[in-house]
Amino acid sequence: MHTRDGFVVSVLLDPGAGAAGLSVSAAAGLACSPAGFGSVVAAAEDAFTLMADGFGPDAVVVVVPPGVHVAGPIVIVHQLGAHARPVAVFPRTFVALGEGATASVVEHLVSDTGAALVCPVTELELARDAHLAYHSLQELDRSAWQLGYVASRIERDGSLRSFSAALGGDYARLCTHSTLGGEAASSELLAAYLGDGTQVQDMRTFQEHAAPRTRSNLIFMGAVDDSARSVYSGLIRIHKGARKSNAAQTNRNLVLSDGAHADSVPNLDIEENDVRCSHASAVGPIDRAQRFYVESRGVPPHVAERLILLGFFDDLLGRAPEPGVAQYLRGVVAGRLSREDRAAAAGNGAR
Repeated sequence: MHTRDGFVVSVLLDPGAGAAGLSVSAAAGLACSPAGFGSVVAAAEDAFTLMADGFGPDAVVVVVPPGVHVAGPIVIVHQLGAHARPVAVFPRTFVALGEGATASVVEHLVSDTGAALVCPVTELELARDAHLAYHSLQELDRSAWQLGYVASRIERDGSLRSFSAALGGDYARLCTHSTLGGEAASSELLAAYLGDGTQVQDMRTFQEHAAPRTRSNLIFMGAVDDSARSVYSGLIRIHKGARKSNAAQTNRNLVLSDGAHADSVPNLDIEENDVRCSHASAVGPIDRAQRFYVESRGVPPHVAERLILLGFFDDLLGRAPEPGVAQYLRGVVAGRLSREDRAAAAGNGAR
């Protein structure tokens, strides 16, 4: 599936990766809105999701019928074209899995040069015993701003494995809101973000436990360099009646230069007894002992830093549900750090 400036321009479904009954279509081509469309994000809507409702030209709709298992990943590419003047773009995606269904979805957001405000909204609705692997890759141009929203609702015995990567944009905000609405539902929420120059990566998360025996595990990891900034704020909310829920929240940040800055604000809101919750955050530079160990083997300082950074992200990338996504991101991160290596080496040579 390919969209351009929010308009669906092509739909290509590989028969080998698809399954009987799988539907991938543009909302504009449907006789009526699919059941549940707009209801997942409505639980925590804000001004920008309302703007997406009002100004979004179309939406990608993925419906997996009950009991259907989709073999390969469903890939959705949202592309922003080059514009002479600043524009606002509202990509929209709705994914619904029926009871007992299984699927994997990859969303990739890219843009050409040109100032833009991008407000992508994605809804993930999982029926009973449905299982979804979801990936969100953001590689916008440095001239773009993003205010993104991913909302999910998981019913009884369902599971969501989500992996997000935030690499581009000038200011890029991603709000992840996951609601465990059925007993024994579970979610794993993973994200990697990298900022340099004057980038701001703003990650906001909500883990809503609204039913008994639900489980969620969140791990967000990021690194900032130059004058970049990262902001993480997360909330675990255990609702009344959600007994025996188990929720964990971890945020780790590396600050690579004196001008960079990272904020981490984890929160808990617990309204029930007999639950287990934990949250942890860390912000700091690369460990000096690690750097010394690598440099003592004859590795130049800027290369040593790159190797440590790759190791920092590698375990998390390895947990991406789709191995191809992990392989792609390793190449992107390594290439970006290699460019910084060359710049650092040039600066050392000039001195």
